[in-house]
Amino acid sequence: MSGLLVERVGGPVLVVDDGRPGWAHLGVPRSGPADPAAADLARRLVGAPGSALLEVVLGGLALRLRGPGRWVALTGAPAPLLVDGRARPVAEPVWAAPGARITLGHPPTGLRSWLALGGGVDVPAVLGSRSGDTLSGLGPRPLEVGQEVALLEDAGRPAPLDVPPPAGSGPLRLHPGPRPDWRGPDPRAHLARCAWEVAADSDRVGVRLAGPALPLTRTGELASEAVVLGAVQVPPSGTPVVFGPDHPTTGGYPVVAVVDPRDLPRLLQARPGEQVRFRRA
Repeated sequence: MSGLLVERVGGPVLVVDDGRPGWAHLGVPRSGPADPAAADLARRLVGAPGSALLEVVLGGLALRLRGPGRWVALTGAPAPLLVDGRARPVAEPVWAAPGARITLGHPPTGLRSWLALGGGVDVPAVLGSRSGDTLSGLGPRPLEVGQEVALLEDAGRPAPLDVPPPAGSGPLRLHPGPRPDWRGPDPRAHLARCAWEVAADSDRVGVRLAGPALPLTRTGELASEAVVLGAVQVPPSGTPVVFGPDHPTTGGYPVVAVVDPRDLPRLLQARPGEQVRFRRA
């Protein structure tokens, strides 16, 4: 078998690819990587654009390569990468010989890293995607110790001159949402007035934020309606939830703003306890 043996996991490790666009009308979210640009870079670096790769939360992963040697590349949160005990660079193609042990330490910054391997991860596709969806349960479940994961044949060539995408800086931009009148008079101004702390129960479905509650300006019940990636939904508590890649396709609480898709990956890299700020787009 050509593949990987999972020897150790730290945080959740999920198989992702480009996701399932086009199924929202049936209640299926897109899923896919929390930072598409970082995932794309890792795959290009090993010569496997569009393939499935591993999304790793807070490092702590150890894999044993089975079968032929492979190019590997790590992007996103800069977890220390070792191949057979030797420190290797991130955001560059690295050769792993047959039987090599690939390990990730804990990144000093950021939350999620993407580990790509030549050929890509081979798991059954569901609705055209190999991505695991943590909300609906579609696709593969997070990796477990002792699991063997197949790899596709490596037919690509690495791209040693590729570069990481710019990370950006400053407050996250907010576009208007469809229901600002429910948490008015100006919910984007309220969100921009202070720093918000990422809550411990944040995940790929949504990032929960702790801060001053948005005032309720309408009573009654809002009918369920479509929601999008980056939607800022405000439940009865008055503190916002920003939807991530595994978000539901409908929701019954008001969406008062939408995080700019160019800034959303930075929010999804924030660890619990870290602070983020917003500004009106």
